[in-house]
Amino acid sequence: MEKNKLALKYDKMTIKEAQKFVDDWINNNGVRYFNVLTNMAMLTEEVGEVARVVARTYGEQSFKKSDKGKDLAEELADVLFVLICISNQTGIDLQKAFLKNIEKKGKRDKNRHKRNPKLKK
Repeated sequence: MEKNKLALKYDKMTIKEAQKFVDDWINNNGVRYFNVLTNMAMLTEEVGEVARVVARTYGEQSFKKSDKGKDLAEELADVLFVLICISNQTGIDLQKAFLKNIEKKGKRDKNRHKRNPKLKK
């Protein structure tokens, strides 16, 4: 599907829809999911690529020739794709888990960060 058509079709995709999209993509374009341990290693690798871009863009490291063309958005999307793969493989409804996590943080951290003197302007 053409890039713009894909963006228009999935512009307001939910996490649940993203999980279905990835599952359909794996089943139509791949042979099967890699096993969970392989995907965990791939997730670690992708997070490392995010760290590399951040360290060079926002940190003090300089870019190498091999870093040219690396895009933070693309690297974060790679992390999301593998994370969704692991969620699909392990039967986790990531949208439900995310909302539950946000609810937990809302209760636990309601005033914690406001009281943190390290975060004062």
